[in-house]
Amino acid sequence: MRTTATGLANRLVLLVGLVIFTLGAVREAASQPTPAGEAVMAWPITIAPTWFDPSTVPPQITPFGILYALHDALVRPLPGQKMGNSLAESWTESADGLIYEFKLRRGLKFHNGAGSRGPIS
Repeated sequence: MRTTATGLANRLVLLVGLVIFTLGAVREAASQPTPAGEAVMAWPITIAPTWFDPSTVPPQITPFGILYALHDALVRPLPGQKMGNSLAESWTESADGLIYEFKLRRGLKFHNGAGSRGPIS
């Protein structure tokens, strides 16, 4: 009987210790400053060259995560929205759903530094 009481007391002390440790870690995390500057994203995988080109990417989830991080889209799914602004400042859809018109943000540049010069057909 005494062994059971000792084991229960040891478990209770361990549980209380873990709770105190967890609460201390949460307070420490909450007191950290708001991040500013650049963000670094690390992927513990080997990246295949085909993952950088949307036309050759294999149908797997990991390459699409790489594309999402590297390429900017006209619109993107965002939290709380079906689609949100990205390169497109706004857009309209025709009544039949076959034609979309996008108004691009000012000052956009391609990877080579060239800017957009008007409507794209």
